[in-house]
Parts: sequence; structure tokens; C-alpha cells
Amino acid sequence: MAEIKSDEFKVQAGANQVQEFLSDMNNLKELMASDKIQNWESDTDTCSFTIKGLSGIGMRRDNVVPGEQINIVSHGKNPFDFTLNIDLNDEGESSSVQLTFDGNMNFMIQTMASGPLKNLFNMMGEQLVKKFS
Repeated sequence: MAEIKSDEFKVQAGANQVQEFLSDMNNLKELMASDKIQNWESDTDTCSFTIKGLSGIGMRRDNVVPGEQINIVSHGKNPFDFTLNIDLNDEGESSSVQLTFDGNMNFMIQTMASGPLKNLFNMMGEQLVKKFS
């Protein structure tokens, strides 16, 4: 398993408000770079899309720990199985957010994908900060 962590981001909203937004898989599209994503499909529990030049990705919200974590798992056809945990730390009127990805990748894929995935998760964090600023 390859673990990739985003930076930690401070969001100007309480953890429950951030969790409510992120728990609806439709909203994840707002955190993606529209110029790099194609074929977006989603409902409240699942989403799928293609990263331009790479394979398709499917995800499903699996578990939510109120005010603390959202667990997302691979869903449908993916190049490998993965989990994406979004950890929330409530700080009153703000919260900190960090994404942790665990992927069952072989060494070659891990070498090629680690940098772009970390960039993707950091971009999602930055977009989340902008959403609530």
C-alpha cells in the first residue's frame, strides 16, 4: 500500500459544515481542476470521472464519523483499489482538513502517480479553503 498525505488546510467553517459539504459526492467536482477532469458523473454517494490522459476513477462514500472523518473507497473499475480518508479537526469557527490516500499500487504505478496525486489532494484542499473563505 502506498500512503499519500495532503498538506493540512485551515478552513473557515466548523468541521460539521465542512463534513456536510464533502459528504455529498456531487460537491467534489467543485474541488477538482475543471481543465484536467472529463466525464464527471455523480450522485450523493458516488462519483466517477476521467483524469485527462489517465484512466477513469470511481469513488463511493463508505463511512462518516460525525465531525471527524469521511471515508471514501474505490468503486467500479479502477486501475487499483484505494481508500481516501478526509480527516477533520474542529477548531470552533474553523477546522483543519487533511486528506490521506492509501492505494494498492505496484511500485511502477506508485512512482509515476505519487507526485500527481499529492498535487491533486493539495489542490482539493486549496479549493476547499476558497469555498469557505
